[in-house]
Amino acid sequence: MRYTALAVDYDGTIAHDGVVPPHVLDGLKRLKATGRRLLLVTGRELPELKTVFPEVGIFDRVVAENGALLYRPASGEVEELGDAPPPEFVEMLRARGVPLSVGSSIVATVTPHETAVLEVIRELGLERQVIFNKGAVMVLPAGVNKASGLAAALGELSLSPRNVVACGDGENDHALLASSEYSVAVANAVASLKERADRVTAEKRGDGVLEVVADMIAHDLARMQPAKPRRVVVVGRDAAGTDVTVPAAGVSMLVTGDARSGKSSFVIRQLERLASCGYQYCVIDTRGEYLAFNPAVVFGTPERAPDATEVLTALQKPGVHAVVCVVALERSKRPAFVADLMRRLVALREETGRPHWIVIDEAQEVPDDRMVRSELAAEPSENLIHVTSDPAGLGVDIIAEADVVVGRGSGAHAMLCAVAARMDLAPPPEAERAPREGEALVWFRRQRGAPRLVELPRRDAAKGRDNEAVGQLLRRA
Repeated sequence: MRYTALAVDYDGTIAHDGVVPPHVLDGLKRLKATGRRLLLVTGRELPELKTVFPEVGIFDRVVAENGALLYRPASGEVEELGDAPPPEFVEMLRARGVPLSVGSSIVATVTPHETAVLEVIRELGLERQVIFNKGAVMVLPAGVNKASGLAAALGELSLSPRNVVACGDGENDHALLASSEYSVAVANAVASLKERADRVTAEKRGDGVLEVVADMIAHDLARMQPAKPRRVVVVGRDAAGTDVTVPAAGVSMLVTGDARSGKSSFVIRQLERLASCGYQYCVIDTRGEYLAFNPAVVFGTPERAPDATEVLTALQKPGVHAVVCVVALERSKRPAFVADLMRRLVALREETGRPHWIVIDEAQEVPDDRMVRSELAAEPSENLIHVTSDPAGLGVDIIAEADVVVGRGSGAHAMLCAVAARMDLAPPPEAERAPREGEALVWFRRQRGAPRLVELPRRDAAKGRDNEAVGQLLRRA
């Protein structure tokens, strides 16, 4: 399961004239019955929301006040995510005749009173932001919006935004949709939201949301790809200066080259970029090439075998990446360990959608790949990177599922030819020359044409450190 949560706006999205129709509520219940989580993200104040929507308890978390308040329906607990509005701000607005609704953090009015609001903010020197939504004017602390509120809710539920589908209709939903992996504008949404959404529904409001619900239940949105790619990974630039990219999800990659040709450094660059976009990864390291990869928590050393349970426990947290070093395992024991680990990783993927990417470095070091591959039957070709200096040592099924083949070093083209030979295909056309240091041949195998000679970007040591503090706490010596 890739999409494990649905985050929806209230007014104009699931509600019509402030009321959620019974059939829309039933559809949300059907989605929740699949094991997915439901989150409501609204600009409404919580007391008002609970009055007009008594069924709010169907949601696992509610983000109210446009991101400034977090409500846990199961326990009734409320957490303020923003500071209260300054009393003098409220008093000055009321003194000027501005109609107000004041929540825990939000101050709301309607147009055309935004002019008075901005004047008072300026006079008091406040660090407050003004957010518009179909005639509504909302004043919130700086940095507080639907995306920040959703992030707080997801953190509590151990969910990643890279597994979230978000639906909205108004200007204040831009941040919500942008932070999600798959964004939906219902048919009645404002034009600017429709332009940026991955999908625009055919029906309005709740009926549009039900279109998405049905597709999530039926095929996890696999048949409803975004209108245009939103998140891609830049592999490098070709001779014309054009970025060469691969999708951040839904593909598999094979990285090959002679020993010390730079395969691992290439993979590390890609993982850093994926991590910076919020994708979680797990690397199965057969040679100790990733022991110093700071963003990840390392399990196992050349002297001590890793513990698969510890790996899975760490990966329950979306912000933690893992390197699993199997060097200490006898080669005869590696296939069984890796097969068991892969089985458990696939089960975790089915439950949480993570880890988003799995890397098997020097995959030929796990000789019985059929044992490993049998554990990937549920989603055999999605978000996998196999790294090898010996394509002939890999199973044909692994080779056949590689959408992108990357060759490093002076022998890169010969390696690509070896890949083609494993599938009884004609060798790919020659590139203009062999890659040099800092370059690679990138072959989009399912497309016609020669492999592209690509200059790789330099590694940015600052990227991918989102969980370095966690790594320092959990890292195995």
